[in-house]
Amino acid sequence: MDECGSYPRRTTLPWVVGVTQVLGLTSVVLTGVWMGRYRGGFAWDGSAKEFNLHPLCMVLGLVFLQGDAILVYRVFRNEPKRNVKLLHGGIHLFALIFTIVGIVAVFDFHRASKIPDMYSLHSWCGIATVVLFCIQWVLGLMFFLFPVASAWLRATYLPLHVFCGVVLLVMAIGSCLLGITEKLLFSIMSTYSQFTAEGVLANCLGVVLVCFGVLMVFIITNDDYRRPPHPEEEALSVHFKTLTEGASSPTP
Repeated sequence: MDECGSYPRRTTLPWVVGVTQVLGLTSVVLTGVWMGRYRGGFAWDGSAKEFNLHPLCMVLGLVFLQGDAILVYRVFRNEPKRNVKLLHGGIHLFALIFTIVGIVAVFDFHRASKIPDMYSLHSWCGIATVVLFCIQWVLGLMFFLFPVASAWLRATYLPLHVFCGVVLLVMAIGSCLLGITEKLLFSIMSTYSQFTAEGVLANCLGVVLVCFGVLMVFIITNDDYRRPPHPEEEALSVHFKTLTEGASSPTP
């Protein structure tokens, strides 16, 4: 039974992960082409070219890199847990850096162009995603990478940490879809319905992002793709179970 259960893990996981990488890189490339070819390119001068850094950095950071950070626990299945944690936290750090650059770029552009901030649904959902992402990253450092919490508290928080990771990825993709629609309506509202090349490209970007998100959720929630328990992790799980059961059992 165990052998049958391990068969999908050995055969399909590399292919599914490979497809996510193709989709993720495609989304970044499509964003770059959209902003570079149709929106004038990139700069850091307060102009619309600076705004163009915003969608590129958000897709690269909050979507592609955040997704890859989650996947390391599925890809590096036999590496020591400590090394995987460092890689997980490091990729999230790069995602955070790109996210901050993207946020600064859009606010700087708004200030230079005297455009009001934080009035659209996209901005509300986007800033909520960024704030929660920062909180999630800091808590991950405190609970798992450089733990300051007790073993019982870490065991209690772990399922919530995993759940929030999936939610944040979905929120990031949803915010991107809102941003794509908003940008198209602002830029080419009069020609959008005529299937212009820019509109079709942006729509394709949205479809790729949705496919990336669906496949990521499939990998994360599929028990066949979970990291197999290692001896030291099993010992830690027993320790967690002893702590939790000991804390909840009534005193004789």
